[in-house]
Amino acid sequence: MVRALVADWRVRKLYEPKSDSWVRSFDIDFSRELAKNGLVGMTWPVEFGGGGESNVARLAATEELLRAGAPVAAHWIADRQIGPSVLRHGSERLKEEILPGITRGEHLFCLGMSEPEAGSDLAAVRTSVRRVAGGWSLTGRKIWTSGAHRATHAYVLARSSKADRKHEGLSEFIVDMDASGVDVTPIVDMTGEHHFNEVVFTDVFVPEHRLIGAEGQGWKQVVEQLSFERGGAERVLSTYPLLSTLIDHCREEGDRADLVALGTLYARLGSLRQMCTDVARMLDAGETPVQESATLKLLGNELERDIIEGARSILRGRDRRGDTAFGQALLSSPGFSIRGGAADVLLSIIAKQEAKA
Repeated sequence: MVRALVADWRVRKLYEPKSDSWVRSFDIDFSRELAKNGLVGMTWPVEFGGGGESNVARLAATEELLRAGAPVAAHWIADRQIGPSVLRHGSERLKEEILPGITRGEHLFCLGMSEPEAGSDLAAVRTSVRRVAGGWSLTGRKIWTSGAHRATHAYVLARSSKADRKHEGLSEFIVDMDASGVDVTPIVDMTGEHHFNEVVFTDVFVPEHRLIGAEGQGWKQVVEQLSFERGGAERVLSTYPLLSTLIDHCREEGDRADLVALGTLYARLGSLRQMCTDVARMLDAGETPVQESATLKLLGNELERDIIEGARSILRGRDRRGDTAFGQALLSSPGFSIRGGAADVLLSIIAKQEAKA
């Protein structure tokens, strides 16, 4: 089904394959077409509009979409991590309010995690909430917020109380992007494209029931949520359209050295795909694969960068324009090792988990 939908969209020239498509290729009509065919919220319970499928089945579908460089950015964040987080920790009211809208392709989410001057330290949160009648008042700034200019909702990690340790006193919320006091400023990247934003919240009212899980448990919950973000196929397939270009090139005119280089990259991809499957199986078993997801993201980012370096050698200077597979992958690459956690953060997570074992 996925291949047929993608092929139909291509035949009608509604999109061209693109590296980093889960961030850079937004097409709400395509996302809603996937939703109509049960491909958004695949693993969620039927009563909330989901398909009741396994995470392994979802992995198969997302791999096909990413390999094709399909325009999936509209629904990606909501489907990948917000829905699963709400399912695990949200109240029944929150589940009923948010989840069906995601599975219909109507609720589009952005992530309010990173903040100015905080670097990769997610716990260095200054955005804060205070209790008011009927809910909370939210104030603060978030940055590098992909898709905020198109999102209907934001996930926001905020400080709900002062604590001695920075990892304490954090809570998670869902915020309407059209609420009074929400201001979105575009950040245009080096390609001239607009994906990132800075979002400022000024005394934004958040209803009481929009708290995800328990007050003050945000750090524990967000670490779990990041395992959804770090453990998917997008961590190894963001540059697959470029790898596909290299395969075609080597079929036509590659020499032995090119074939060896390509074979090495493809073998590494095979190992990482197996790791993706292992993470999906852990999720199906109700586990939280924090270390496994961090390891996958770390190794996946290395592969994505090495595919670009391999292309420099194999293509020998050809295909360097920004609108080509190589150009797209290269211009997207600065964000690969930062989003979802920089390498030092991932290595710290892996080391801490090993120490507990």
